[in-house]
Amino acid sequence: MADVKSTASEPPRLQLLRVLGPAHIWALGVGIVLVGEYMGWNFSVGKGGMIAGLVACWVAGLLYTCVAMIDSEVTSTVAAAGGQYAQAKHIVGPLMAFNVGLFLVMAYTMLEAANAITIGFLLDTVAGMQGHSGLNQQPFIILAVMFLAWLNYRGVLATLTFNLVITAIAFLAIITLFLSVQFGVSSVPLDFSAVTTDPLPYGWVGIIASLHFGLWYYLGIEGTCQAAEEVRSPARSLPYGTMAGIMTLLIAATMTWYVCSGLIPWEYLGQAGTPLFDAARVTGNSGLMVLLFIGTILATLASANGCINDASRAWFSMGRDRYLPSWFGAVHPVYRTPYRSIVFLVPIALIFALGAPLDQVVTFSILSGLLGYTFMTFNMVMFRNKWPLDTIKRGYVHPMHPLPTIVLLILCATAYFAVFLGYGTQLIAMVGFYIVASLWFHFRRYRYVRRGDQFTMPWPKPRGY
Repeated sequence: MADVKSTASEPPRLQLLRVLGPAHIWALGVGIVLVGEYMGWNFSVGKGGMIAGLVACWVAGLLYTCVAMIDSEVTSTVAAAGGQYAQAKHIVGPLMAFNVGLFLVMAYTMLEAANAITIGFLLDTVAGMQGHSGLNQQPFIILAVMFLAWLNYRGVLATLTFNLVITAIAFLAIITLFLSVQFGVSSVPLDFSAVTTDPLPYGWVGIIASLHFGLWYYLGIEGTCQAAEEVRSPARSLPYGTMAGIMTLLIAATMTWYVCSGLIPWEYLGQAGTPLFDAARVTGNSGLMVLLFIGTILATLASANGCINDASRAWFSMGRDRYLPSWFGAVHPVYRTPYRSIVFLVPIALIFALGAPLDQVVTFSILSGLLGYTFMTFNMVMFRNKWPLDTIKRGYVHPMHPLPTIVLLILCATAYFAVFLGYGTQLIAMVGFYIVASLWFHFRRYRYVRRGDQFTMPWPKPRGY
C-alpha cells in the first residue's frame, strides 16, 4: 500500500498500514466481546431468573447475528477506518455520520471503562481470598488502561497479535471449565432445579427485562469494521473474521450460561461481579480457579485493548473528515497509528472507570451500541436501494434481505423497552446528551466539513440521482 496520499491542493498525508488478516479480525471482534462471558451478562439472570437469562442469551445472539451479517456486507464494500461511521458518511449524510461516530466512541470507551472496573474488582476479590482485604483498586485500573493505550500507540499489528493470543487463552478457559464440570471434576454437581421449581420468578416481563444485559454477551462484535482500512484484503477478511467471531461467541455464551446457572444459585448469580471465576470457586478445584482467574484477566485486557483500538479509529476518522477538529486526524510518523485520538480518549475512560458504578457504565455502553444498531437497519435499506446488487462489487452479500433488517429493528425496539424498565432515567439522559451533541455539530461544526472530500469509494451515482 502507498504510504502517502496526495492531491493537487493538499500536501502528502500519512496513511494507516494494511497489515491485518482474518485471524486479527476474529481476535478484534471476539477479544472485545468475550469479556461479556466473564462479567455483566449475569445481571440478566437477576432481572428474570435462569430461563429468562437463557432466552436473553439466544435472542441477543439472533440480534447480533443480524448485525454481523449486515455489517459484513456493507463494510466489505466500504473499506475505510471508522466502520459504521464511514458507512453513514457514504450512504446517509453528515449528521447521521457524526452521531454514529459518537455512538461508536462512547460504546467502546464505556466498555473499556467497565473492563478496567472488573480488573480492579477481581484483584480485590483474590486479595481478600488471600487475607488481604481492602485492596486499593484504583492504581490497577489506571495501570491497565495506560498500558493498553501505550500498546495501541506503538502499532496495530502488535496490538491485535497480542489480542489474538490472549483471546484464544480466555476462550479455551471457558471450554476447559465446561468440560471439567461435565466430566466430574467439580466437587459440587450441576443443579438446575430452579428451572422447574421457579422458572420465571418475575413472570414474562422478566424475560423482556433480562434482554438488557443479555446484549452484553455480544456487545462490540461490530468493532471488526473499525479495522477495515488496516486489513490486507477487506472483501475477504472482514466477512470471514466477523462471521467466525459471532459463531465463537454463540458457543461461548451458551456454555457460560450452562455452567454458571448449574453451579451458582440464580439469586447470587444475578449480582455477581465475576460469574465464571465464582463458578470455578464453587467447583473447589484450585487449578480451575487459577485458570479462570487468568481467563478473566486476559478477557478484560483483550476487550479493553480492542476498545481502545476501535474508539480511536472512529475518533480519528471524524477528525480526518473535519467532523471534529482536524488535529485528531493525525497519524504517527513512525508507528502509523492515530496517536492523538488514542491519547485523548484515555482520561475519558479513566473518569468513568474510577467514578461510576459498573451497571451504569455497562448500560451507557449498551445504549450507545443499540443506537448504532438501529442506524444499521435504515443504512442497510438505503444501501441496497441506492446501489443494488448488480451495480457495485460486494465482498459478501448477506442472505434473505430484508428479513435480517426487520428482525434487527424489532429486537432493538424490544431492547430499548427492556432498558427503560430498569434504567429509564439514564435512557432519557443519554438521548438528551446525543441531541445536544447533534445540535452542536449542526450549528458549530458542520461548516468545516468538506462534503466533496468524504466520498472515497469509486461507486457509480446512486440509483435515482
